[in-house]
Amino acid sequence: MSALARKRAFDLALLLPLVPLFALAVGALAGCVWLCDGRPIFFTQPRIGQGRRLFHIVKLRTMTCELDPAARKPTRFGRFLRQRGLDELPQLLVNVLRGDMSLVGPRPLTPADAERLVAEHPPFARRFDVPPGLTGLAQVCLAQGSALTAALDAAYAERRSALLDLRLLLRTAWMNLVGKRRGALRTTLPIGRPRTVSWP
Repeated sequence: MSALARKRAFDLALLLPLVPLFALAVGALAGCVWLCDGRPIFFTQPRIGQGRRLFHIVKLRTMTCELDPAARKPTRFGRFLRQRGLDELPQLLVNVLRGDMSLVGPRPLTPADAERLVAEHPPFARRFDVPPGLTGLAQVCLAQGSALTAALDAAYAERRSALLDLRLLLRTAWMNLVGKRRGALRTTLPIGRPRTVSWP
């Protein structure tokens, strides 16, 4: 079995037993979005996946709906969803089940961001070697800047395993519980040496 097939099997083994729970959660949150902010309830956007394949990501809507994208801002309920990462839950039932994404991997970029960031920092292209994920090493480290994010994405692509995925999922759950900054991993590695991320 290939590494990609093993990763897909790992995702489905963790996700399928919890699909009814996530479906209830998404339904309840979608109802809250409708009551608080009206329609549309969901937000879709093209993103770049493994091998630079284009797909559409699905989220709960968190922004206002002005015609000018620059004028949009988070709604009150949208801020609540974003702070806890709950706006991403529909991706479990759509993108991960469909195989567009994995539970763990580099966060998928828009085509414009992917082109810009790879031009700024060519090692960023390593992220396209693996499926994009709901969470990833760069996210649990709260990486800032394309260079550090690229280094962490490359480290994940090189060292990915079921154990690493499980640790990153548990860390993500902890961050959602205690807050992103308090629960994040710390990394002080120089760029280009991403192996020194330390686990408490």
